[in-house]
Amino acid sequence: MVLSIYDTFSRTPSEITSHSGMVTMYCCGPTVYRDAHVGNLRTFLLSDLIARTIKLSGLSVEMIQNITDVGHMSDDFQEDKMLEQSKREKIDPFEIARKYEERFHQDLANLNIIPAQKYPRASESIQLMHKMISALIDKGAAYVGDDRCVYFDAQSFAGYGQISGNRLDALKPGHRYEYVEDGAKKFHADWALWKAAGNRKEMIWDSPWGPGFPGWHIECSAMSLEFLHGHVNVHVGGIDLRFPHHENERAQSNSITGVESVDLWVHGEHLLFEGRKMSKSAGNVVLLDDVIAKGFDPLALRLCFLENRYRSQMDLSWQSISAAHETIKRWRNKVATWGDASAITTDSTILTFLENDLDTPRVITYLRSIEKDSNISNAQKLNAFNFADQVLGLDLTRAPEERELSAELKELLHQRDAARTAKNWERSDELRSILESAGLEISDSSSGQSWSWR
Repeated sequence: MVLSIYDTFSRTPSEITSHSGMVTMYCCGPTVYRDAHVGNLRTFLLSDLIARTIKLSGLSVEMIQNITDVGHMSDDFQEDKMLEQSKREKIDPFEIARKYEERFHQDLANLNIIPAQKYPRASESIQLMHKMISALIDKGAAYVGDDRCVYFDAQSFAGYGQISGNRLDALKPGHRYEYVEDGAKKFHADWALWKAAGNRKEMIWDSPWGPGFPGWHIECSAMSLEFLHGHVNVHVGGIDLRFPHHENERAQSNSITGVESVDLWVHGEHLLFEGRKMSKSAGNVVLLDDVIAKGFDPLALRLCFLENRYRSQMDLSWQSISAAHETIKRWRNKVATWGDASAITTDSTILTFLENDLDTPRVITYLRSIEKDSNISNAQKLNAFNFADQVLGLDLTRAPEERELSAELKELLHQRDAARTAKNWERSDELRSILESAGLEISDSSSGQSWSWR
């Protein structure tokens, strides 16, 4: 199997390569000052889908996902989001970080996302960043400004803009995260690698350039190269990170290694909720805890994501989550009735879909079609669902819910059986509709009617 996935850098589907059977992956992780919303979780699921598909091919994966616990900086170089949340909750900023980091890992577990091999924290990788910044200065790719901040010299990297298409000569002063008015930078598109503490009293560290804190972009370069042995086969993140974060990260990393440090840049698209971008001001930010609180299986959210291409904008809704919840329940019931699972064999149709840029929507459509196909044996259906679930991760072999049939439903089933005996087909169909709306699936055969929970 050869997995081909869309590479943002080359703008073409490209094959994932490995060294000695090991694929190195880096996924930009959360900034742990708040809960990850479902849009963030869609990106984290993308790295899981890639890793599971690679493993299905017989290769191994080494995955690293960073934890940003020093905060993202605001546009004007002032207080970061970690400190803002610390004041809001009246607890230490590092307590804020550990609180939301723990909740992030719980969200991943609820979505059946296989853990990365390491989750390095930015706060524990400061020395790695110092080492890289010093090397960039020595190579002439960075400099100390008059404000005692250390800046990357954007003009020193000739390939800047190849991920996002943003050319240096077209960037206007004040682009994201890097606006300063005092002329400390040589060029307006340079960005900070290390920021002087100034009046800031918390979350600062000593450095060769004085007390301060790291810029946003340097942590991913430092950690990805350190923990993945100097080269990344697949780098994953949300489309919003394409610029400036990944553009700047590439410039930093390549300036250190002298070659392309990442083979493939893979980005997941934006998520809307009921037609609108999620935001606090709109009051439509949805967390995985909200999905669970409504009584839905958290894997219903996973199925919703799988029904959409990862690099297409997606519109999520409570209705789609509810429908996915019912589908998972039905599939678990079906899998339980199709017999005992034996050794799983390769389903070439499913494999072809996955090889083609993770076409999970076609896998879902394929499963729906064979579920209803009476010409396919139960053993074949069971194998297809189990093979697909190695990547889909819907836990389809989980024992279905044991549900009692209410006295009312028992009576309706009895009435329908009587209607069929009397050949009152109109009444039989009417009762079928009522029973199905209550969550039953009705089957008729020469031996009579049978039912199961959907």
